[in-house]
Amino acid sequence: MVSSNFLGRYRWRRQIAAGLALLSCVIPIGATASPKAPLIWAFGDSLTAGYGLPPEAGFTAKLQAALRRAGIAATVRNGGVAGDTVAQARARLRWGLRGLGATPDLVIVELGANDMLRGLPVAQAKANLDAILTELQARHIPVLLAGMRAAPNLGREYVQAFDAVYPTLAKAHSVPRYPFFLDGVAANPRLIQADGMHPNARGVDIIVARIVPSVRSALRPEARR
Repeated sequence: MVSSNFLGRYRWRRQIAAGLALLSCVIPIGATASPKAPLIWAFGDSLTAGYGLPPEAGFTAKLQAALRRAGIAATVRNGGVAGDTVAQARARLRWGLRGLGATPDLVIVELGANDMLRGLPVAQAKANLDAILTELQARHIPVLLAGMRAAPNLGREYVQAFDAVYPTLAKAHSVPRYPFFLDGVAANPRLIQADGMHPNARGVDIIVARIVPSVRSALRPEARR
């Protein structure tokens, strides 16, 4: 005959085993949470859109590849629209963010070149860029503001006013600034397409190599892993 003490110990062991089995379904043994890959949105004009280049040679594709080589498994989404002024970009900002399907870990704002090339009022470009930064900060989205520089033939007064927009807004919003998106590329015919304005594939390589440290710094620490 089986004693009552043996039956008691047997039932107790079965209850412990069942509890451990249930716990293993909820928390897999040895499993660790994988960090979310950071999402970066390049919000701009033809320079971020990759005008005149195949998709794999454009800014967003090459930036994504460079970040991954640096150990940041980021996804970089293309939010560039060729020809956009700052006002036009502002008009599509909200639905563009919705279209991402998730809140980005960083938005690179690269705008203003088309306003400058058309000689549009600097105050207008500044007001719209200010509104874009305000909207992104209201959503608690980190921003990297990429600057542009005016062509000298627009006159000294226009050039000074336009070039001052980016440092002024970066300071007002306390956001990091990359001084000149086309740094190292502008006015170099070997790095520019036949239209004389847009970077070729070699030019994009230089832009990406120079901006990567700023992009990395602009990401929150947890998104740099």
